[in-house]
Amino acid sequence: MSSTGSLLSALECRACCTQVEPNHLVGTCPTCGHALLAVYDLTRVDGPRWWSSLAGRPRTLWRYRELLPVQSSDAIVTLGEGCTPTLPLPEVPGAPGVRVQLKDDGVIPTGSFKARGMAVAVSRARELGAAALFAPSAGNAAIALSAYGARARVPVRVYLPDRNTAAVQEVCRRYGAEVVAVAGTIRDAGEAGRAAEKGRGSFEMSTLREPYRVEGKKTMGLEIAERASEEGLPDAILYPTGGGTGLVGMYKAFQELQTLGLCERIPRLYAIQPDGCSPVVRALRDGSARVTPWEAPHTLAPGLLVPAPFASERILEAVRGSHGGGTTVTDGELVEAMVELARRYGVSASPEAAAPYAALPHLVDQRAIRAGETVFLYNTGTGLGFSADELRTGLARTSPST
Repeated sequence: MSSTGSLLSALECRACCTQVEPNHLVGTCPTCGHALLAVYDLTRVDGPRWWSSLAGRPRTLWRYRELLPVQSSDAIVTLGEGCTPTLPLPEVPGAPGVRVQLKDDGVIPTGSFKARGMAVAVSRARELGAAALFAPSAGNAAIALSAYGARARVPVRVYLPDRNTAAVQEVCRRYGAEVVAVAGTIRDAGEAGRAAEKGRGSFEMSTLREPYRVEGKKTMGLEIAERASEEGLPDAILYPTGGGTGLVGMYKAFQELQTLGLCERIPRLYAIQPDGCSPVVRALRDGSARVTPWEAPHTLAPGLLVPAPFASERILEAVRGSHGGGTTVTDGELVEAMVELARRYGVSASPEAAAPYAALPHLVDQRAIRAGETVFLYNTGTGLGFSADELRTGLARTSPST
């Protein structure tokens, strides 16, 4: 067995301060039911020397193996994920004087950033002996779990809202996953999945209901920081927010790098949500400690249709701790942002992934983003599976004037 050198030392609940031994399968905190986060013994590594050593490593997210939870190299399940490109977006309309960069996870295996979290979570679940895996999903997470489950040879069941396209279900089945359609939103799919899986010996892989998907998402921040070693950290990162794991992960990455003496500050994190389902933005504006479920949620972006994200306290902590904020966009703006990213910059983005581009002018108008600042837009997934004309037709059918 070849060791990864992982510095994982415990799992910790920030709600009740319980610490859990990490070398067995565990989901949420056994004391209070909140999210568990991985803790690393960072005193065991020389930060600058470790940072310098990355230059000679393969360009996948596993280059950061000491700050990831998998203990044995033999347990790693990979499709070559991570180290995605950063593209300059010159002269973005509505953002004069702002230096805009786009981090493009649309080119990652399975087509979205969900591959990051699932690569790490499936690897760790396999290492700890999981017999079967399940998760509710709006689409991309189900595809990623199905792919990595196939790679790991671990059975997978995914619970999808029945409004998901037949294409998503077919892709999951192609990877060998069992697909269960559930009426309603991802929240309903989660409740149905947990009820159906009770007593079956399967392990849940839902956002923040297991400890390691966030560690995969953490690599988004590590990659941004590694690139910044030459060009400097961005002032702000705009992120499309559904379940919010990416915000939690990036904030955790920057905190760990600060502890290692490798990062002087944390970029401001901004949660971008559709105006038809924006519980995180509402909680930020109201000063709430946690989100309240969104009433009658609706949006054409399936990955952002999350009316009540689990462990929302951690999401809000990440945004507030970075001195960031949040704003909303309309579904119409999502579609037009998709089209403009493609035609103006050659970037393929899903409706979810187009949200930061759509939101940037709003944040400039609100003076949250200023001329002279460097801003990263996080493109979380490819738009190849979406038709702008079909989305526009859907908007016309649901318009209040029709």
